[in-house]
Amino acid sequence: MPRPGQRSRPANRPGQSRGGRRGQLEAFERRAEAATAIATRAAESGPIELPSVVSVADLAGILGVPVTQVIKTLFTNGTVATINQALDYDTAAVIASDLGFEVREQRTAVAAPAPTTTATPTAEPAQEAVAPVTPRAEEEDPATLKPRPPVVTIMGHVDHGKTSLLDAIRDTRVAAGEAGGITQHIGAYQVEVNGSLITFLDTPGHEAFTAMRARGAQVTDIAVIVVAADDGVMPQTREAIDHARAAGVPIIVAINKIDMVSANPDRVKQELADLGVVVTEYGGNIEAIPVSARTQEGISTLLETIQLVAEAEVEPRANPDRLAVGAVIEAKMDKSRGAVATLLVQRGTLHVGDLVVAGSVQGRLKALFNDRGQRVKDAPPSFPVEVLGLSGVPAAGDRFMVVADERAARAMVEAAISAGQRDGESELSIEAVFARIRSGAIKELNLIVKADVQGSVEPIVNSLEKLGDQTETRAKVIHSGLGNVNVNDVNLADASKAMIIAFNVKTEADAKRAAELQGVSIREYSVIYTLVEEVEQMLTGMLEPRYEEVVHGHARVRATFKAGRRTIAGCIVADGVIHRRDRVRFLRGNQQVWEGNIASLRRERDDVNEVREGFECGILLDGWDDIGEGDTMEMFTTERV
Repeated sequence: MPRPGQRSRPANRPGQSRGGRRGQLEAFERRAEAATAIATRAAESGPIELPSVVSVADLAGILGVPVTQVIKTLFTNGTVATINQALDYDTAAVIASDLGFEVREQRTAVAAPAPTTTATPTAEPAQEAVAPVTPRAEEEDPATLKPRPPVVTIMGHVDHGKTSLLDAIRDTRVAAGEAGGITQHIGAYQVEVNGSLITFLDTPGHEAFTAMRARGAQVTDIAVIVVAADDGVMPQTREAIDHARAAGVPIIVAINKIDMVSANPDRVKQELADLGVVVTEYGGNIEAIPVSARTQEGISTLLETIQLVAEAEVEPRANPDRLAVGAVIEAKMDKSRGAVATLLVQRGTLHVGDLVVAGSVQGRLKALFNDRGQRVKDAPPSFPVEVLGLSGVPAAGDRFMVVADERAARAMVEAAISAGQRDGESELSIEAVFARIRSGAIKELNLIVKADVQGSVEPIVNSLEKLGDQTETRAKVIHSGLGNVNVNDVNLADASKAMIIAFNVKTEADAKRAAELQGVSIREYSVIYTLVEEVEQMLTGMLEPRYEEVVHGHARVRATFKAGRRTIAGCIVADGVIHRRDRVRFLRGNQQVWEGNIASLRRERDDVNEVREGFECGILLDGWDDIGEGDTMEMFTTERV
């Protein structure tokens, strides 16, 4: 309550950002127009020739898109670049493809273009010492690639023995013959099988697995799905399978707890087959290994199978002779040692003394420790190490890379901080997806379906997957399940560029916050027909936003005052809260006689943004002066739902 003579501070009405509803809608329209323009240009331009080396600014000029869009797309692919930084053809081609363009390399070698004159005077010059980050290892020169250990993540339903299985593998293979065994836990470790190494990520499960994918850190080569032989396939088992499929990694099933009296491995295999995971015994190509974490039965067979699948399907290789690039597995602040992070090297070799940028932090590495707590001087591809020397704690899943000098590190950190301030222009936003559908830039819409009962899930999934017969764009349900929309669903949607369809279920509060932060669209329905109809409209790019009228309150006129030729209404707020930016429906009796806007809203001589129920105020309407005692004003807005 303001003191006498003190002006009250303007307040934003509930649910409204500081920019206001109009600002939100204008920003929405601008983003949609920008996305449509890029997608349309990509569809109409035909194949674009790119030189073997091109600067970020010149790539934007060639594609005809804002340079900020190119920098943002580079960042989502794990590369932080300045406006004048040089990109090799492979990196530029990936960025152009992500923006919807078809590209090819110029036949004659073209030197890197000179920096564009549109660069700002403060822009950093190209950092020659920073090696361009190639998005995929196989795009490097095959002659430089050497075998590396496969990286394995273990996932499954709670209480099915994931942790016990990891402990059994670690106890039998890592600590064998070593006094004291493992001295510390760093979130990843390696085991030796027949003279070769396998790297295991000791993470909480598919949550961390998918969070890393969402941040562009695709670190896993193989997913091991643990299913208890006495319990069978459970909801989180299905989630883990869907997460692994969405990541496109080979799956191995470990049927755990075979030592239990109630164990029934055949039932597990049949339930897996019902989900499309057909094991080799049933004529499929998925290996299912019976194991017991308690008795350690089958552990050796599981490890050998991982080796065979890695050799046959993954063929893990990387170039060790380059600047290191990889992902942050874990990070924490230690009271005695400072910032401590576990890094998994994906390409190149990490050395003590390297200058590392990880997300929005940097630092020169003071020490490296392996999974046994021993100091090491370097870490080649697929090796996890705990590092000291970073200036802060990076986020799990952040990309890290080694740079040559402090100047490049500072520029990359600043760019990462800037790019990390998400402004809602995510490619997951509905307007961006529709724009790309309209232009033909995407032909498949990924969906996650959550419903209240199994009897609803099946007809919804079947109906959605049939929509591809009537539209050019196909709907692909990458995961379906029962219960409320949770953070795991949002993480999977973020990593897979999917929308979430919620049928007769709610969205948990933390999932809502995560969806807003990550730009994931959640659509809620209670009628299957409406759900299918709207998804079909999405696929044709025809769905328009729905708007709903929201009444905020009513003001009753008690007296009128003249101010020149204008009439000011002295009112009391009968119910609700009225806002300065509300629309007004002017009622005389029960009949509407005018509709318009508020020109001025005052309380005790002060201009205010809102007045609550029971308080008096003065209202000047924009273009209406026929006001009398007893008239009523209904305040409302039209909001997008």
